[in-house]
Amino acid sequence: MSDTADTQLVPPSSVVLVSGGSRGLGLAIVTDLLDAGVRVAAFARTVTPELEKLAAEHPDRVHVGAVDVTDLRAAQGFVREVEQRLGPIDGLVNNAAVGQDSLHVHTATDDIARIIETNLTAPLHLTRLVIRRMLGKGLRGRIVNITSICAQRGFPGLVAYSATKGGMDAATRSLARELGGRMLVNAVAPGFFASEMSAVLGPTQLDQIVRRTPTGHLTEPVEVVPVVRMLLRDQTNINGQVIVVDGAASI
Repeated sequence: MSDTADTQLVPPSSVVLVSGGSRGLGLAIVTDLLDAGVRVAAFARTVTPELEKLAAEHPDRVHVGAVDVTDLRAAQGFVREVEQRLGPIDGLVNNAAVGQDSLHVHTATDDIARIIETNLTAPLHLTRLVIRRMLGKGLRGRIVNITSICAQRGFPGLVAYSATKGGMDAATRSLARELGGRMLVNAVAPGFFASEMSAVLGPTQLDQIVRRTPTGHLTEPVEVVPVVRMLLRDQTNINGQVIVVDGAASI
């Protein structure tokens, strides 16, 4: 391979920042990346015992903190801590999000604002912060946005949530274009998990989703983390894409 071709490759991420990494899919991503030998920084509004345990077991490869993703100043401080502890960040997983449990006509104005700020505005700010620092250090990097099939298929009770995930899908495509190949920017859109964030659908609607899913079950974190790892670690030409992991439920 020529030197010219080599300069076009985006290397695997070696220091990855994961927002919302304390439980569920976020914790599964952190654990999987650690198993792959990656240095990982993770924050959430509350650091769970599970995340604290990982930090204690891997003190040289894990840095965690209690940070609200909507607090840009706190996020900036955490990023600086990560760079001091683990080295320059060259990978970002935007996973932090809040759900919704109300029909749009019944959703309070403050709740709409909170959902948009947490799920759309905050990750855009965090992405800009991390990209600026990567570019300033001459690094190539990788960004993975965790979105949702709600961005592509309508579900009652999730209007504001769906709007934010659709916004992140659109931002993924535009940012991939904007960065011109210096960084790989992709999104992973999981189907519904059996979790508190899917409880708004109720058992009847969840049963309907399972029945129309060819694989016959709701999405599991273990089915999503290999895709995230691939986008952060494997040499691919995948850029600006939204990869759906839902067992074909949304087709």
